[in-house]
Amino acid sequence: MFPSSLPVPRRPVAGSIPLLRWGIIGPGWIAAHFANALREHTSQQLLAVAARSQQKADAFAARWGASHAFSSVDEMLALADLDAVYIATPHNHHYPDGLKALSAGKHTLIEKPLALNAREGAGLQARARQQGVLCMEAMWCDFTPKYDVLGQLLADGALGDLHTLIADHGEFFTADHRIFNADLAGGPMLDLGSYLIGLSMKIGGAAKTIIASGQPAPAGVNGQASMLLTHDNGMHSLLNTTLFSNTPGTAVIAGRDATLLLDGQFYAPGAFTLTASQGGKTLRWEEPTNRYAQLSHEAEHFAWCVGQGITDSPIRSLDTSLQTLAVMDEARRQMGIVFNEER
Repeated sequence: MFPSSLPVPRRPVAGSIPLLRWGIIGPGWIAAHFANALREHTSQQLLAVAARSQQKADAFAARWGASHAFSSVDEMLALADLDAVYIATPHNHHYPDGLKALSAGKHTLIEKPLALNAREGAGLQARARQQGVLCMEAMWCDFTPKYDVLGQLLADGALGDLHTLIADHGEFFTADHRIFNADLAGGPMLDLGSYLIGLSMKIGGAAKTIIASGQPAPAGVNGQASMLLTHDNGMHSLLNTTLFSNTPGTAVIAGRDATLLLDGQFYAPGAFTLTASQGGKTLRWEEPTNRYAQLSHEAEHFAWCVGQGITDSPIRSLDTSLQTLAVMDEARRQMGIVFNEER
């Protein structure tokens, strides 16, 4: 039956989110957005930052109010009052930096993708279990109010039997962007495609079959990937990602009873429309497009997990992250994409 109203986003109970003292490894542009979200929208504390140069660490610490700045990751991890680490280094550094943080006994939030491949991801999972600490992939959209409402609609069966997901994520990048750099695991798969595959698995569960086709970019990395996934629930996911052009970035989830259209970019804060298959009834979700302010939700969920003594997120489990990496591994295998670290 078509719902009379949209579900209300769920938030942790007031007082259940402890204040964590955070350190950041890799003070780039996404780390700046994360630091701003911590300061403006949470009660979390930025304690320290580690960068490749002391000058860069000092500048970031001064801008965002961190009391410690290091040019050595090991020195930052030695801080006794450091509770959590956010890793925002390039993709091919997520695994080694994550291992360092976990080995130091720190709860660790790793920017997406969790690692370059499922093998590296499994290594991080094993180390987190060994140390008894929380390790979580910062797939930030999964923790937003919009995705929570989407999850409730799916759990309530509002769309009926699910048949089709059609989603794209294309962005235009200039030739000097790091996404074209093979030394930094370039190409659209890890940056853009992870959102597509993550959504498909959130809706349809693990992929049963994978068919992928790619197009190279002049810089020696993949430039475009198209994928057809089938899922255990029978759903088909048709996904495209490209670094050549801007695309609408929308996603359509088609069920027997209703269809849900996520406006572009589908993973970011924004609107969606739920439309009944018969009768013309619609429901519309609207919210401010305060994009990176909503990084606060992943930080607060992470802190909530720590406060509850949970070492694997109930929203974005490591098993889910590993399944996402495994799909990307197989798609890359079919397209002949091998990262430098895998050679």
